Amino acid sequence: MDEMTARDLYDRDFFEWTVRNAELLRAGRLTEADIDHIAEEIEDMGKSQQREMWSRQEVLLKHLLKWRLQPEKRSRSWRATINTQRRRISRLLGQMPTLRGTLDQSLAQIYADAVSGAADETGLLKKCFPETCPFTIDQLLDEEFFPG
Repeated sequence: MDEMTARDLYDRDFFEWTVRNAELLRAGRLTEADIDHIAEEIEDMGKSQQREMWSRQEVLLKHLLKWRLQPEKRSRSWRATINTQRRRISRLLGQMPTLRGTLDQSLAQIYADAVSGAADETGLLKKCFPETCPFTIDQLLDEEFFPG
């Protein structure tokens, strides 16, 4: 069987594609590497990190909303979830500081998703929640902040 080119491997054996292209890049053999797919994969890695940030932000917002609107149901579990999300967001921001800018840009949409999730989990109507996010990014990230 003829040896496949680095580009041919992309759809047939992704793992082998990654190994082969890494070897080609390290050897400086750029003309043989599958540059187009490599560029796509690099972009996808960035988007994946952004999605992780947004997911953690949504979980954090949802729990802060529950904390604020259902004080009688506050638990160590909610506090632990809030703290865990803050630590993981902080870790992501430490590794990729430019993600900080995406927090502000995405807050309105993520807040809407968090409201939907919090409404589902609490049984409260969406109209019970503030229309816009009542928390600043700094409050979201502040380990000492718990809404009253």
